[in-house]
Amino acid sequence: MKFNEQELDETIQPIKQTDLIYGIEDRPPFKDALFAAVQHLLAIFVAIITPPLIIASALKLDLETTGFLVSMALFASGISTFIQCRRFGPIGAGLLCIQGTSFSFIGPIITAGLMGGLPLIFGSCMAAAPVEMIISRTFKYMRNIITPLVSGIVVLLIGLSLIKVGIVSCGGGYGAMDDGTFGSIKHIGVAAAVLLSVLFFNRCKNKYLRMSSIVLGLCVGYALSFALGMVDMSAASSQSFTNLNIPVPFKYGVEFHASSIIAIGLVYLITAIEATGDVTANSLISGKSIEGDGYLKRVSGGVMADGFNSLLAGIFNSFPNSIFAQNNGIIQLTGVASRYVGYYIAAMLVLLGLFPVVGIVFSLMPDAVLGGATLLMFGTVAAAGIRIIAAQEINRKATLVLAVSLSLGLGVELMPDILKAAPDAIKGIFASGITTGGLAAILSNMLIRVKDDKVEE
Repeated sequence: MKFNEQELDETIQPIKQTDLIYGIEDRPPFKDALFAAVQHLLAIFVAIITPPLIIASALKLDLETTGFLVSMALFASGISTFIQCRRFGPIGAGLLCIQGTSFSFIGPIITAGLMGGLPLIFGSCMAAAPVEMIISRTFKYMRNIITPLVSGIVVLLIGLSLIKVGIVSCGGGYGAMDDGTFGSIKHIGVAAAVLLSVLFFNRCKNKYLRMSSIVLGLCVGYALSFALGMVDMSAASSQSFTNLNIPVPFKYGVEFHASSIIAIGLVYLITAIEATGDVTANSLISGKSIEGDGYLKRVSGGVMADGFNSLLAGIFNSFPNSIFAQNNGIIQLTGVASRYVGYYIAAMLVLLGLFPVVGIVFSLMPDAVLGGATLLMFGTVAAAGIRIIAAQEINRKATLVLAVSLSLGLGVELMPDILKAAPDAIKGIFASGITTGGLAAILSNMLIRVKDDKVEE
């Protein structure tokens, strides 16, 4: 294989600045690869299954459907991870990039689900996925529109919107609202126990306890809620634990509605920016250059795969996928950047998705248990948005963009009845604070041309 001078600089020079044990193209021994893969799995497992659990709870789906959605989320994440790591033509980053169900879409998906159920959700997610694929080819032209300030505002709105979802779960979820037990001491106590457990394990000196802090916190909450009689095992008695969950394309059918497609398409626009940042960070950690044609090829392939995998996920009855940033920390921790480790992770996720027991066990988990863990996760998302915004120069223009975006975005979240008299098409687009605030951020950033006043001496 021949290399030109630029490619040699890209492949050799950055590696000297890292402490990698295994580089991107290295093939670790089975034991080392499996050990690294399990650590990645611990970091992402809860994040993958949480969105389908939240969406199913909001739509009041039955246990069988909820369990199947959880299984398909794991299955779709496995296929998506393999595509990202393996790279097929222009699709995939060719790095150890792990994909999983995205939190960013939860708000618009719930809005679409309340309008038309699962068929409208999957139809809208698939119809809007090409937005991200197109951006992967035109990203350099979009950078003036989707600036870091806009991205930061949207990430902040995503976190703040999801905190409301987390609080609802802490109180017992929508089921508790129906039976009058919402906010009871039992629900709040279990959620608090989970939250404190996650914080405790996260502060431990043992790196394995830190990495699995959320999983351990959920186990503590699950055990406590079981002891308190909050787990309804009778609901699982009619479910089969022996049959495999065979992926069936378009199992629930598909429907399309322009307003839902626009709302979800806007989130794809933002996840393209997030994916770019994740691939950049992964390249840096993995000893690759973050400049030149090789870098642009990795970024373009990663964003393209983000959109393509989300389309694929919709076909297999799952929700949009995105690259998980937390795995970059695992690469740093283990010193293993080999993309072949991604094959092990993908295989594990696919296998977990095929066995219904996994989906059913987590579907039986009380909302309060999930709420205690997700509240911290969603707060972290909001904090990440604040960090992105704080890294920008907050001049008069930026202040106006922030004011308009947060006012409209949070306004819709806090007072959804403001759209009560609006046509269904308008309501479908702007019912989510993420969509409203994100659209306001993009438009106001383009239209506001306020220059800083200079004080003349």
